[in-house]
Amino acid sequence: MASLVMSQHVRSKLANKNPPVTREEILQCFANLNGNILYDTRSQHVTDPLTRWFIAETDYGRKLKIAYIPKNGDIIIKTAYDPDQEELRIYAKLG
Repeated sequence: MASLVMSQHVRSKLANKNPPVTREEILQCFANLNGNILYDTRSQHVTDPLTRWFIAETDYGRKLKIAYIPKNGDIIIKTAYDPDQEELRIYAKLG
């Protein structure tokens, strides 16, 4: 099974969000995923391998956008946050 990996920078960034995003919430979103994984192909965000993202709910109904990179059997979290209306629209259409 893949490990969820977050750098110190990402952990700090998530802790300082309002409200904060926890590791547990990210794990819940992966477990509750009910849609497709999308790829971020925008040139300013390109990674190797491509960043994947999805929107899912925590066990308590909070919707989060999770962006990550799968690498060497691990899931490297890039960011997680409450999605805006445009992201919700895109995911409703494509996800």
